[in-house]
Amino acid sequence: MLKRTLGKSKLEVSALGMGCWGIGGPWTWAQPGDEPFPAGWGDTDDDESIRAIHAALDMGVNFFDTAANYGVGHSEVIVGRALKGKRDKVIIATKFGHIVNEEKKTVHGDPDQIIKNVRTDVENSLRRLQTDNIDIYQLHAGDYDPKLALELQAVLEELVSAGRIRWYGWSTDVVDSAREFAAGAHCASIQFRLNVIYDNLEMRKVCADFDLAGINKGILTGKFNSTSKFPENDIRSRENFSNPDAVKRLKIVDDIRDILTSNGRTMAQGALAYIWALDQRMIPIPGFKSVKQVTENAGAMQFGPLTDSQVKDVQAIVAIFKV
Repeated sequence: MLKRTLGKSKLEVSALGMGCWGIGGPWTWAQPGDEPFPAGWGDTDDDESIRAIHAALDMGVNFFDTAANYGVGHSEVIVGRALKGKRDKVIIATKFGHIVNEEKKTVHGDPDQIIKNVRTDVENSLRRLQTDNIDIYQLHAGDYDPKLALELQAVLEELVSAGRIRWYGWSTDVVDSAREFAAGAHCASIQFRLNVIYDNLEMRKVCADFDLAGINKGILTGKFNSTSKFPENDIRSRENFSNPDAVKRLKIVDDIRDILTSNGRTMAQGALAYIWALDQRMIPIPGFKSVKQVTENAGAMQFGPLTDSQVKDVQAIVAIFKV
């Protein structure tokens, strides 16, 4: 079984986590003064979501990543239900940093409230997750002022001392901010975008320099094409798969398909295998809404990483499109 360590925390987890955004159900990002838009993955079946989490556990996955804003707390609720009685067998990561209105099913950002609200936010997440502590508590405001993030870090250290969280991290793609935050005594991870098409060498170096885990969102599945459509309550309905950038990405996917599907892998399994081969600190967290999706993703662990030569072949193809 592929294993990883969550950075300096030394918490041992499966090399694959499950990203729980999709099981939160419909919700709306409604920043005051801006046009609201759907931010979930459309309708869900809570019973199926719980079955899917149990399937992941049965296949050796012990790391689950959620957030307070996914489904306006609903994802945390489902994770809590599914893991009730199993808490000692899993690592739970969740995120904070937004204004979550459970009654109106809306979320918006307000950086001025992050430090003021963090103690209340953690208690709300603990309630929804039905747990006494959170293993990895991650700031979910990627563009937060790094100076304020250091003030926030002091509060997070207090929450560690109080036993409400064990470790913390930051979900951000801003390398300089992550580097400043990474030195925190109980900072264990940075969550950032990384996939077969998009590498982030600088952020991976931050993880290496500070002994952190990299938690990777944005996993490539190869299941969409230029005609793909999603329901209006699904955030992916905002993606135009026929625009030039999307068309280029789809062409890259086609060109690397044979490499990723080697040895009987599916495209999704090959994409996970690529990340494992790229960097042993990385823990991809593909999303899911069904037992079938979990079974496919977790099944990637039986194949293991791609070979070094396969990684180089993929990178050579991707590089052609960046010229």
